[in-house]
Amino acid sequence: MEPVHTNELPRVEIRSDEDETINWGGAFAAYGGQGADQSSVVVFEIAPQGHLGWHTDQTEESQYIISGTGILKVDDREYPVHSGTVFVVPTNVRHDLVNTGDEPLRAVAFFAAAMFTQKFDNVLQPAGSRVVGTPNRNG
Repeated sequence: MEPVHTNELPRVEIRSDEDETINWGGAFAAYGGQGADQSSVVVFEIAPQGHLGWHTDQTEESQYIISGTGILKVDDREYPVHSGTVFVVPTNVRHDLVNTGDEPLRAVAFFAAAMFTQKFDNVLQPAGSRVVGTPNRNG
């Protein structure tokens, strides 16, 4: 695989009509058939005071926080995160990531599958769906 310059990837801006604090943008750097065979990588930024939205992933997810500060929420627990933090969220564990700082929280997520879906509590735009995932998830 050739290196991907993630700062040059266009981000899909994610919002929710149901929750105006869901405010982030992301891009797939690699997934099955697109630079990877058995994993997926997503780069994303959460706007200041924004969050991803409560969701579950259909595969294990590891994250590395590049910059910014926030709170990882997992079920009823909260964990502070900042630049250099790494964490793993097991499959189907409900979680959210909140930016508590005044600058974008930048992170990279590594998924243990070449194709996966995420199920959000809120309908996300521009997809108009609670279910999102890798571009190859429909086959």
